[in-house]
Amino acid sequence: MVITKAAPEGSFILLQGCAHNPTGIDPTPEQWEIIADVIQEKNHIPFFDVAYQGFASGSLNADASSVRLFTSRDMEIMVAQSYSKNLGLHSERIGAINIVCSSADAAMSQGQKMSSFTFDVKSQLKRLARPMYSSPPVHGAGIVANVIGDPDLFNAWEKEMEMMAGRMKSVREKLYGSLASKDKSGKDWSVFLKQIGLFSYTSLSKAQVFLGHAGMGYTLLD
Repeated sequence: MVITKAAPEGSFILLQGCAHNPTGIDPTPEQWEIIADVIQEKNHIPFFDVAYQGFASGSLNADASSVRLFTSRDMEIMVAQSYSKNLGLHSERIGAINIVCSSADAAMSQGQKMSSFTFDVKSQLKRLARPMYSSPPVHGAGIVANVIGDPDLFNAWEKEMEMMAGRMKSVREKLYGSLASKDKSGKDWSVFLKQIGLFSYTSLSKAQVFLGHAGMGYTLLD
């Protein structure tokens, strides 16, 4: 929050929409309101990284609440969304960039009305896409379109997200139970229960991490 306040007015502020990597700790709804207040006050542009939608709460809808809070305030936002994880399309690396503009006032372009800001954004995206990939493969995009566009497939996807999030919660509970029962140091391992998603801050020391690398059966980033 200090960084957000200290940033020059009109800065791009990178935010993770849910299931924060690497901490596993998301802002509360009240904290998101405060973050939105500061960004709006400073005329910042929020840029959301949404790579794990569905992995936090198990609900695709609930995990979009942070982004929807900002759009409900009529703020211009950018959202980089990935389907690599939540649709199991790692080899396709499929995603989308979504940009919400504040105005839909008239500015003619190819017979359609759009705001000058919208036109500027669209033209800049085309300039970025052209040298990077020009015409990307359509396989991953086709799979995503089929799942999202078919009510039955979409409902099945939602159920799978709920199941996956439930499994991660179950693994956290088992890990906590095992650590709490075997560790007699009095250390509070409830951190694993308070965090969500795929990632965690373990609170292990650097020496303990290196001990795991030396053959104790676990490997972690220090």
